[in-house]
Amino acid sequence: MGSPARPMSPPGALSPAGRKLPWLAPAVVTGGLIPLAVLGLRARAGALGANAVAEALNQLGLLALVLLVASLAATPLKLVSGWTFPLRIRKALGLLAFFYACAHFLTYAVVDQGLDARAVIEDITERPFILAGFVALLLLAPLAATSTARMLKRLGAARWKRLHRLAYVAAVLGVVHFFLRVKKDTTEPMIYAALLALLFAVRIASAALRRRAASRRAPAGSRAA
Repeated sequence: MGSPARPMSPPGALSPAGRKLPWLAPAVVTGGLIPLAVLGLRARAGALGANAVAEALNQLGLLALVLLVASLAATPLKLVSGWTFPLRIRKALGLLAFFYACAHFLTYAVVDQGLDARAVIEDITERPFILAGFVALLLLAPLAATSTARMLKRLGAARWKRLHRLAYVAAVLGVVHFFLRVKKDTTEPMIYAALLALLFAVRIASAALRRRAASRRAPAGSRAA
């Protein structure tokens, strides 16, 4: 989901101006919870429209997707701009995405389906868009559980990074879930699909450039030896 917090910030974990921003992650979490508070106030005031449950589901699901894509944008943004402060909020964004994904599913299972396990299972097995969203949630769960520095140390950096690449799979499934859900006007899910494709392209291009640079250094090193 995101880079685990460390006791001390490395030199790169600074703002573009070179200043440490210890308030940044808490501010992101606080700001990320504001939409939930607004949604709760709207629900209490009966301002969610004729189908309040559907409106709540739509808002919670969209927030989960937006935050997940934002967390995945942290590394590409650093690669393109050189700024490293996005990496400091990547974990907060990822955990917020998981939180809203859980709230989205619980609203569906508890409020919409009344905790009818049979109905929920039937929906998951018979309705592709619900299956896509449910699998995305399942993929996010181990990422949230292993987002701590202790789990990074326990798994090792290489295994931890491989595991957390599942965030991209979850995001793709989230877009599929959104796309199948809206049925008619697919403009908005296509925008998120395009954003994901751009993030993939930046990561792939960066990896290709690193491999090319490494291959150029290797012969020079062998000649020097």
